[in-house]
Amino acid sequence: MTDHLLVKSPWLWVFLLLNSTIQAQAQSPQKKALFVIVDGIPRDVIEKVATPNLDSIAAVGGYAPAYTGGQKGTYSETPTISAVGYNSLLTGTWVNKHNVWGNDIAAPNYAYWSIFRFLKDQYPHKRTAVFSTWLDNRTKLIGEGLPQTNHLRVTHSFDGFELDTLRFPHDGEKLYIQAIDELVVDEAADYLRKQAPDLSWVYLEFTDDMGHRYGDSEKFYQAVRQMDGQMGRLWRAIRFREKNFNEDWLVVITTDHGRDAQTGKGHGGQSDRERATWIVTNAQDRNAQFQATPGIVDIMPTLARHLAIALPKAQAFELDGVPFTGPLSLIRPAVNLQGQKLSLSWQAINPAEKVKVWVTTSNHFQEGGQDNYRLLGELEAKAEKAEFDLGRLPSPFYKVVLEGEHNNLNSWIVNAKGAAAKQP
Repeated sequence: MTDHLLVKSPWLWVFLLLNSTIQAQAQSPQKKALFVIVDGIPRDVIEKVATPNLDSIAAVGGYAPAYTGGQKGTYSETPTISAVGYNSLLTGTWVNKHNVWGNDIAAPNYAYWSIFRFLKDQYPHKRTAVFSTWLDNRTKLIGEGLPQTNHLRVTHSFDGFELDTLRFPHDGEKLYIQAIDELVVDEAADYLRKQAPDLSWVYLEFTDDMGHRYGDSEKFYQAVRQMDGQMGRLWRAIRFREKNFNEDWLVVITTDHGRDAQTGKGHGGQSDRERATWIVTNAQDRNAQFQATPGIVDIMPTLARHLAIALPKAQAFELDGVPFTGPLSLIRPAVNLQGQKLSLSWQAINPAEKVKVWVTTSNHFQEGGQDNYRLLGELEAKAEKAEFDLGRLPSPFYKVVLEGEHNNLNSWIVNAKGAAAKQP
């Protein structure tokens, strides 16, 4: 009787299929993400000072030595300055693209979208939050409300307290920043626990202030230990959500730059210690990129992958970062032009795949336009190298993209006369 009913009632099939789909979606954990920037803590310090809360997060996922500053001595070399690093994380690009060269944030290039804009563009209903000890992170870097970001809005913001000199009188020891950091963490932990926005950014400043003031010192190390306690409060809020709600959280904690080797007070240059950073994450599906010293630019595409953000091809071709979770096709690109002979190499993660090689001589994307890419060839990934003659495509400037099934790698070729980046 039941079989006969199903055969004669096709709409029942549709109902059952839709019902099972809805149930499956209801059972799938909601993807949420939190990234944290704790300012100015070089890798050697985070590895030396006791940080039990960071350790507990890394025990679930992992810890990686990382770097900032772009590719040293090339077109993408990036100042190891705070706002520059923040924007490299937000956009997944180095300074030659996002155009934030200093903390004045004079002329960001919003053609390179932040992770917040990608999320809101694809999922307008999803909620975002910023908890920050520096207002400019939201108003200038994310560009909230600006026409250049299509009037992007952050759902919940908790920032700007550094401007409130009545509530937080500015003392010479910068202890008011410590108090603001504490307030920001309290709000973030409470809001995450109760509201669980889909994407959140927490930024804390006090460690950088202590580094600038005291350098490598017990006061700096104590600030790092205090930061670790703050991470514990955030981590407990996330664990609460995962335990009591059907949510799958990605947590990424990092720093924006290291410090000079002489005193530990300065930064901004390209010394090894200024470039040496770190990443702590709870992610369990870490891949070869995480093992290969990831860059700060790798965090944005990792967040995008976790949040199921499908990056349009033109924008994906511009990313300098590679996801450090999930499947990969290839990593470690090397591009060289001798005369008109283009030489390429890479490390194949999945040798059975194909790799497409694209090239363009324009950079209209930088002005909000489109670039016309030419397909040079499609190769076996396992070859891990290729050569092409660009004699019919003479130019002082090329953008080269290696396209794999799971990720892309891009490089620029710039000669001395090729205008490649806006600079201050």
